[in-house]
Amino acid sequence: MSSTADEINPGRRRLLTVAASVVGGVGVAYALAPFIQSWWPSERAQAAGAPVEVDISKLDEGARLTVEWRGQPVWIVKRTPQMLAALPTLNDQLRDPDSNQSVQPPYAKNIQRSMKPELLVMKGVCTHLGCSPTYRPDVAPPDLGPAWKGGFFCPCHGSRFDLAGRVFQGVPAPLNMEVPPYQFITDTLVVIGAERNA
Repeated sequence: MSSTADEINPGRRRLLTVAASVVGGVGVAYALAPFIQSWWPSERAQAAGAPVEVDISKLDEGARLTVEWRGQPVWIVKRTPQMLAALPTLNDQLRDPDSNQSVQPPYAKNIQRSMKPELLVMKGVCTHLGCSPTYRPDVAPPDLGPAWKGGFFCPCHGSRFDLAGRVFQGVPAPLNMEVPPYQFITDTLVVIGAERNA
């Protein structure tokens, strides 16, 4: 009389074990796939963080264009020669005139805080509590006083910035406004969110 153990085929047992392991592994992979995919950013989130191309060919002198990048406003201001001439005259009134404490790419570390002097590219967010300042290019308006040479005024708590986004002394905002990474593809096409080619 032979035992049941003698009748079992070891090769068949190994095949069944391997097949069950493979089917179980595939099942686990299918079960985990949605969970792992939930960690990836959505297509909308990926698009929100992607660089933004902006055509500035129709931007007039003294005008501001607003675009959205990473859920925040980015301003492009085409400054006039008069606006640029006013910048060095304000240094003694500014908290950080040389932008030593500010967030900006190295190519914007100059008095204009820009690659091209006439074109300012800057996040439109106050560095105090994140409000969006208003663009006030007018000189000496009654509400801002005779010393005002144009710039950005935050209505939330009264912070003031010049036309390079540099913060004035004695206001709540601690830092100059942030300059995002950007590059010019042509003279009239700027890409926000892409570093300048070295």
